[in-house]
Amino acid sequence: MTPKPLFVTPVSLAEIERGDGPDFGSFSQFLKITKDSVGGPTGGPMVLRPWQGDMLGRLFARRADGRYKHRQALIGMPRKNGKSALGAGIALYGLAFGPHGGEVYSCAADKEQARIVFGTAKKMIDLQPEFSGMFNVYRDAIEFPATGSVYRVLSAEAFSKEGLSATLVMFDEVHAQPNRAMWDVMALSTGARAEPLMVGITTAGVKSDSTGQDSLCYGMYQYAERVASGEVVDPSFYCEWWGAPEGADHTDPAVWEAANPGYGDIVAAEDFEAAVLRTPENEFRTKRLNQWTSTAQAWLPAGSWEGCEDQSVTIPDGSEVVLSFDGSFNNDSTALVVVSCPQHEDDKPHIDVVAAWEKPTGTGNDWAVPIIDVEDEIRKACRRWQVREIVCDPFRWARSYQVLESEGLPVVEFPQSPTRMVPATQRFYESVMNRSHTHSGDRRLARHIGNAVIRTDSRGSRLSKDAKGSPRKIDLAVAAVMGLDRACQEPERAPEAQFWSWSDL
Repeated sequence: MTPKPLFVTPVSLAEIERGDGPDFGSFSQFLKITKDSVGGPTGGPMVLRPWQGDMLGRLFARRADGRYKHRQALIGMPRKNGKSALGAGIALYGLAFGPHGGEVYSCAADKEQARIVFGTAKKMIDLQPEFSGMFNVYRDAIEFPATGSVYRVLSAEAFSKEGLSATLVMFDEVHAQPNRAMWDVMALSTGARAEPLMVGITTAGVKSDSTGQDSLCYGMYQYAERVASGEVVDPSFYCEWWGAPEGADHTDPAVWEAANPGYGDIVAAEDFEAAVLRTPENEFRTKRLNQWTSTAQAWLPAGSWEGCEDQSVTIPDGSEVVLSFDGSFNNDSTALVVVSCPQHEDDKPHIDVVAAWEKPTGTGNDWAVPIIDVEDEIRKACRRWQVREIVCDPFRWARSYQVLESEGLPVVEFPQSPTRMVPATQRFYESVMNRSHTHSGDRRLARHIGNAVIRTDSRGSRLSKDAKGSPRKIDLAVAAVMGLDRACQEPERAPEAQFWSWSDL
């Protein structure tokens, strides 16, 4: 079986062919294995695997103007798949073949972690006689006198890193960064360089950092998903993520093999057989399958939402549906979801996303949801389907509520109070567990579903973000809960007013 990543951001064949992948492949023939392992003995050649060659071809892709396509990259894979050796090879390549006066850095949450990749690079130099005299090796630095370039090791005291001018930064185990301060400082240090590259190589970890916000690595992972799916266009960012999909059986050897590109080659299959028996499930999933864990109580069991996906189902034009929207005006997101209404006892409602608006990454606090666009999307949906109800929480949307209702559209209030949301959340959960509905597999909706947790108090359990002020959006999940609740019940409006089409207005 040819290993394939869980997802990878777009890189064209032309960009790969212009890139440095073959050059790195030639350079890698001089690199040596630094530890006895399944992959070979110490001092043996570091043979580049096809999946590694493909990865490096994409990483070192070049634009039509000859510059590197990417400025930042995140490579995620489970432990023991050769991350340190690969990172050391990339660092030495950047040192030897980068620009004159180059500055290469190994960074991590602490200096001992940062020394792992740096130390591997030093051993590679020691084990290769042809490197003798080419590099000057010191305790915390390696010099390449031919170009005046230097490779140093740094730890996470970001305040001490001002004044650097990095050409290549290797970040080891990005998930362990306590916050994003050091990443941002190092990114700023590349600003004056023509084609800098920051590469984070990591396993997954917990979703939240010490402040309760999205961790640096999880935030980058979510951003990468959006780039890979086409939701965000950012050609300067590259991500290749190896791991198991949500809900995969962590005891299944086929899952182990699919998640680990070096399975049975760089990492022994027998190691998994032993580890799965003595490792807590969450730890095994994180380190061996590269899946994210949460410190909050997850809303849906792993894999249950994916089990309801059916991309073969669509909602035909003219179908009876419920529209549901949720969100706020600024610094958040707004979601518009459609749910088909069952016409017969055996029919399953189908959930899909009509549109979603999220604050773009890096936008200031003056960003606001385009209200007119939201209203126009609702009108457009009413022309396409027979809309029984337009469900919304009137809080902050009083103007739109009034405008749409004045046009004769069937707006129905759905206050997000415990009285309404507790039973709606429970119905949605039961529908997922019983697979009583289908959905389109929209990645935005899946992300919002995955961000949602359950909060329980004296009034019951209902949907929530995992922390107050969390940047993780759940608006699509909330809209889906409201929409499914209304699609499976009798309409609130009088029978003569329950079907609407914009063509009738």
